[in-house]
Amino acid sequence: MNSSGQQKAAHVTTRRLLDMKQNGEKISMLTAYDYNMARILDRAGVDVLLVGDSASNVFSGHSTTLPITIEEMIYHAKAVVRGVHDESGRAMVVIDMPFMSYQLSGEEALRNAGKIMKEHECDAVKLEGGRVIADTIKRITDVGIPVMGHLGLMPQSIYKYGSYRVRAQEEREAEQLLEDARIIEQAGAFAVVLEKIPSALASNVTSSLTIPTIGIGAGVACDGQVLVVNDILGLNREFHPRFVRQYADLHSVISKAARQYVEDVRAGSFPSADESY
Repeated sequence: MNSSGQQKAAHVTTRRLLDMKQNGEKISMLTAYDYNMARILDRAGVDVLLVGDSASNVFSGHSTTLPITIEEMIYHAKAVVRGVHDESGRAMVVIDMPFMSYQLSGEEALRNAGKIMKEHECDAVKLEGGRVIADTIKRITDVGIPVMGHLGLMPQSIYKYGSYRVRAQEEREAEQLLEDARIIEQAGAFAVVLEKIPSALASNVTSSLTIPTIGIGAGVACDGQVLVVNDILGLNREFHPRFVRQYADLHSVISKAARQYVEDVRAGSFPSADESY
């Protein structure tokens, strides 16, 4: 029970996500980077909060996810975990392992995954890649750290791709992606994000795996969906990919409020007598 006498919702776990797939329940996942947003999203019923390395783009203004450091990821993760881990929090919190925090060696990957888990008590980490990092996934999961995979368009490899176009449209790459998904499932991943791949391929992968698939630009057949919260809230006027549905226009709301504040200050109408001591 919480302080209001209501039954506390069960915290979302890897087991719960697997049950959701088996029961045909769709999984909702959004990014979060700060305490207040995490509280709002958790209370709205979002199943999984991803502390994404997309913070490099939407929070710090970089053009790619590559510059963000493990220390910066831990900073954001601490804030998000505090927003969820209170008397009513239920969302699972997953942290992206940033570029070059797991690619050099399995030993370093394990050390950094452990550091992330110990710093803020999150629920899991997320790694990009298939067969190349399968041994790393196994090494991390073998010590008890849950790992979410990520296939398809992998933003940490953007300089290799040269563009953000849809991946695995050709048969050879599609077959490799399906095999990679099976390999990382066998390595111990509890779920996998499928980003910007043909919906037919995503459907095939989803039906081929026992673990849940989370799509972003991968069609409705995935077991769940993930989007960047700034995108669904309309905070970024310059980014409009076809896979994003905008649920609000906070850019306009915030701009209007800021302009009104400036006008009130300049006119001397703020603060009023009631707003002063």
